[in-house]
Amino acid sequence: MFDTLIRRIFGLAASQPDKTAVAFKKDSLSYRMLADKIRAVGANLAAMGVKRGDRVLFTALSKPEMVAAYLGIQYIGAVAVFIDKNSSPESSAAIFEDAQAVLFLTDKPMKDCIEPGKLSSLKQLYAADAPETIPEYVMPEENDMAELLFTTGTTGKPKGVILSYKAVYHILSNTIEGIGITQQERLLLPLPLNHSFALRVLRALLYAGATVVLQNGFAFAKEVELNQTAFDCTAIAAVPASMELLRGQMQDEFVRIMSKFRYIEVGAGSLTIEQRKRLTKQLPDTKIINTWGSSESGGALFVHVNEVAAHEKQVGALGKPLPGITVHVLDENKNPMEQSSAEHPGRMALKGDMIMSGYWHRDELTAETLKDGWLVTSDMVYTDADGYVYMLGRADDIINVGGEKVSPIEVENIAGEYEFIRECACIGAEDPNGVLGQVPVLFVATKNAGFTEAGIQTFLAARMERYKLPQHYVLLPELPRNRMGKTDRRELRRLWENQNQGQNLMNPVMQAILTRRSIRKFLEKPVPRELLDMLIQAAYHAPSGHNMQTWRFSVLQNPEKIALLKETISKVAKEKKVHFYGFEQPPCLILISNDTRNPDGCQDASCAAQNLFLAAHSYGLGAVWLNPLMTLCDEPEIRALLDSYSIPANHRVWCMAAVGYPAAPGVALAKKKDVVFYVD
Repeated sequence: MFDTLIRRIFGLAASQPDKTAVAFKKDSLSYRMLADKIRAVGANLAAMGVKRGDRVLFTALSKPEMVAAYLGIQYIGAVAVFIDKNSSPESSAAIFEDAQAVLFLTDKPMKDCIEPGKLSSLKQLYAADAPETIPEYVMPEENDMAELLFTTGTTGKPKGVILSYKAVYHILSNTIEGIGITQQERLLLPLPLNHSFALRVLRALLYAGATVVLQNGFAFAKEVELNQTAFDCTAIAAVPASMELLRGQMQDEFVRIMSKFRYIEVGAGSLTIEQRKRLTKQLPDTKIINTWGSSESGGALFVHVNEVAAHEKQVGALGKPLPGITVHVLDENKNPMEQSSAEHPGRMALKGDMIMSGYWHRDELTAETLKDGWLVTSDMVYTDADGYVYMLGRADDIINVGGEKVSPIEVENIAGEYEFIRECACIGAEDPNGVLGQVPVLFVATKNAGFTEAGIQTFLAARMERYKLPQHYVLLPELPRNRMGKTDRRELRRLWENQNQGQNLMNPVMQAILTRRSIRKFLEKPVPRELLDMLIQAAYHAPSGHNMQTWRFSVLQNPEKIALLKETISKVAKEKKVHFYGFEQPPCLILISNDTRNPDGCQDASCAAQNLFLAAHSYGLGAVWLNPLMTLCDEPEIRALLDSYSIPANHRVWCMAAVGYPAAPGVALAKKKDVVFYVD
């Protein structure tokens, strides 16, 4: 039995015509409007010569026009081929040729890569009126090709995954059942719509008659909050890395904002054990579901994190299959194992109506992957008596240490609970001594300067067998990730090879720069005078334009004076509408001022402040740059206080640094990737 999303939407257009189906900012489509757009897009494509079975590429924008194009293509029986909106013209052209497509719907400049006659504007098609004659919708056969999803997988060469209409229907049905989606859902979807995870969520929500709110990624947590408020969202789909990004940006507001969601589905990767424990404590009334899936199968294993978080073993489970899905663990000869365990794992094989038909024009790979209706994966797993599946890693990622098999995921989960690690990833590397074959290497992004190799080794040695212990540690500012936020292990291997070739660029100075975080809350613990003296030395050893050194460093340690300054700044900032984010209980404030007659005064103070912050971080102290005084220092109430500190009247305070011992670790905020350009 199968149905199509198009037929379902036509039914919903009659039963709930005015309900919002899909929205993006101020642009939205009701179910009736979406049905009309599907017919119009399909009819116009047919008028352009697109026939049943033709492949049509389109840019998968996070906008209603993408949804209309996707379903309009299928309305006339053509095959939808999704292209990442960030894909280069060359990559898009390569997929266009591989798919033997007849048309590419896009508004990106592609004339130099694809014949102009095979290009058409997606925006114009979406805006076009329906022609007078609209072909009737013809129900496809269940095994007809519906979609072609191109995925790089682990080889880097694009693979086209063929999904039939039957597979698409069962993928969306599994998602509805596994998550428990209702018609009342309003889900926020900030994921790229060419990815299988985002697509199955989109399909499932529309089939359920719910509302999908589209968003362009997780770059700004404020946009999540704004969309949540504007559309009263009940759910959100995310990946593990995005959850950490939101937590970092929202900081103290994370619980208030995220607890408004009825459920959060996390896919395209497993939450770490530390994340699962933390999220269920922070969001006890929000259902958190972690889903395992692939382009070849859709979402197939589901784990309700709230139910397993307190269980010592099952907290790390990948999930359970739904009743219509069968999982086998295969031995080295690809025969089902009667029993499996962490010590005796095997490859995971899946069977169900959601499985792909094969890979486009890749017969040999299809034959290797599909065996008698079973999808044989590269994932090494084992199962328990309750039906939970546990992941050890992909077959190529399992580390062979002198004949003993080490799961990189196990190492990562245990290491991830070390207090000074923000995130980590483990790979196998060739044993430099030539004895063990491979040894584990752990790449670490630290929370603060407290991380040491001796400390992590002691922590891990008490929690795992000796042969599983990492033999090398590599510090990174952040782990390399792919488009969906998954750890890029190929890039980690490249980094390791470069390091072995003498290209290890991470020294203590770079580590301090890359791990420093702003700290606004401090312990009630004084900073020793000798440490303060070192911080000031670091500051006044900074560069100074023309070596003028007209700066001044005023150090406040009296709690009453610090409280009075904060109170006064807060009052004046509010009156003058100047942003002042504040601080809590700093044992020390350092005001860096400079003579207003020095044209380089701001730059000199900034260099000094940066030296001071890095020095503080290197000593385990926290600090934050507060800059309202550069705007307000000549306001009478504030100037009176500055006068009492003997700061000259012709000095502007460019930086007020709050310094002390952190009450909590700082949070790593997202860094923009598109701000660096090498000019040849």
